[in-house]
Order: sequence, then C-alpha cells, then structure tokens
Amino acid sequence: MFLGFDHLEQMLERASKNASDGYPPYNIEQVSPTTLRITLAVAGFVMEDLHITQEDNQLVIRGRQSDYGQGRIFLHRGIAARQFQKAFVLAEGIEVGGAWMDNGLLHIELARPQPEVRVRKIEIGRAPATPASRDRVAPVVDVPAGRKQRVVRVIDEE
Repeated sequence: MFLGFDHLEQMLERASKNASDGYPPYNIEQVSPTTLRITLAVAGFVMEDLHITQEDNQLVIRGRQSDYGQGRIFLHRGIAARQFQKAFVLAEGIEVGGAWMDNGLLHIELARPQPEVRVRKIEIGRAPATPASRDRVAPVVDVPAGRKQRVVRVIDEE
C-alpha cells in the first residue's frame, strides 16, 4: 500500500504528453551514483534563446530563437529554427545543479543526494480512556457458594 502518492497519476500524464515530441533530441546519462546529466542538442540556439525553469517537480526547458535570419535567403534550411518546450518530471529530492552550453549542446546537471537512513521507534501505549468507558461498571452478580467467581466486564449495554 502506497500512501501520499496522490500526485503520481498527474506526473505520469505529464510525462506521456512530453514523450510524443522528439524535438530537440536529448540524452540522459548517469555521470556518477548521485549525479545525472540531461544533454539537449540545440544547434543554432544561443544562451539568450534558452530558458530553464523548475516548476515544482518539473524541469522545463524552453527555446525560442531570435529572428536572426531576417534578410537572409536560404536555398536549403535543414537546421530547425522552431521554438520548443521540453519538460522532465523530477523525483522528490532531485536538485538542479547547473547548466552550460558546449558546441551546440545544452547540458543540465542534476544531483540526487543519497537519502539518509531514518529509523524512528514508535512507542506503543494504551488507548486513551474515554469518559464513557470510565463510567461503565460491571454489574454485581451473586454467585452460589459452590461456584467460582468470574469477573464480568460490560462491553456494550445495548
């Protein structure tokens, strides 16, 4: 039984919406046991064209190229100049370490700190006495002399 995972369906829905768009292409690699790196191929974009935000547990990368091609005549335009939005759902505790560009690739570093093991002992106590349970008294029953006496407790009078 999982408790507190009410938002799981929303996260899966967001992830499935983003899976259909393949632009820009990206890699996700594990750099170390606690570090991940997302690399997006953003040829033709400059740093000013890219915006990275973290909205709750969602990392959103947006790209919008400035219209640098005004006045230029392309005989063939194979380098995509369209805007994009790419979102990644982050697990609890994942922290964005930083981002940098290198040779047309946008790198985003993610840190997954090792969770500390927490052990907490829960004491078992007695149930708190309610006023109704304190006022209940077992009825007194006369027992013939030859029989053993038993303690009788009234659980419910109805």
